[in-house]
Amino acid sequence: MISNYKELLEKAKANETMRLACVAAEDADSIKSLYEAECEGLAKPLLFGDKDKIAQVMAEENVTFKDAEIIHCADPLESAAKAVQYVKEGKADFIMKGLIDTNYYLKAIINKETGLPVPGQLNHVMTFYAEGFYKKIIITSDGGMLLYPTLEQKDGMIRNAVNVARALGISPVKVAVICAKEKVNPKMPPTVDAAELKKRGDNGDYGEDVIVDGPVALDIPLNAECAQVKGYNSPVAGDADILIFPTIEAGNIFGKTTTALYNMPCAGVVVGTTVPVILTSRADSDLSKLYSIALGSIMANYNKKA
Repeated sequence: MISNYKELLEKAKANETMRLACVAAEDADSIKSLYEAECEGLAKPLLFGDKDKIAQVMAEENVTFKDAEIIHCADPLESAAKAVQYVKEGKADFIMKGLIDTNYYLKAIINKETGLPVPGQLNHVMTFYAEGFYKKIIITSDGGMLLYPTLEQKDGMIRNAVNVARALGISPVKVAVICAKEKVNPKMPPTVDAAELKKRGDNGDYGEDVIVDGPVALDIPLNAECAQVKGYNSPVAGDADILIFPTIEAGNIFGKTTTALYNMPCAGVVVGTTVPVILTSRADSDLSKLYSIALGSIMANYNKKA
């Protein structure tokens, strides 16, 4: 079981080196993160974009790749289309956003004719490691894509997050469906959804080793003492692996609080298609980008063996 980001990097290095296709790689952030990933043995970079601009940025950043491939593209849209095609043809194992608008990046990935298969729910999964605050990596969904997820979308969010947990070697997997309170209230639809998701977990819908609890407030799955004071008995209390948030605001605020207020690194992937999709922000730290690549590499390796 991978319980912290040091172990995440070690696992990615120990695995077969995955080929990472970076869409529109003509910016310093992308070049630096790809270079560091190559140096750490996390991935073999495939850079899609304008060759001259990529060469210029490499010179400005004093970067020389050992074994990277540069695929010339006239513009970001062509870059996205070619990168996706490389993935479909088995020439790349996962994909990463560079200097391209997120909407165009995702549209190329989910294009019904030329994109990647999306057999289930597509959503963003983030991981955080709060050293000194929580004992292991926490997996969260969804603070980046699904605005107000329906019950069935939350079902898909759990399935995707469980896949990430399995790639990290976590078993049993303990899932907390987060709400404002522990009691079901028909006037608060997220609590009704949470109760149904718990029922599905009890029925084994997500796997025999997956424990789903909800509705629960955020303090219970992260703090055993709070759960004890409240008299809340559950295997998930103080020991959650996954937090499922009711809305994008809740997930986003949790993520921004941990990264902006407490300066904690994070790692995330978009899950639900055939390969991991890395969607980093320019505001993410260099460490967070490196950890995201490591997580994507581990997921790609896991998908190949599944």
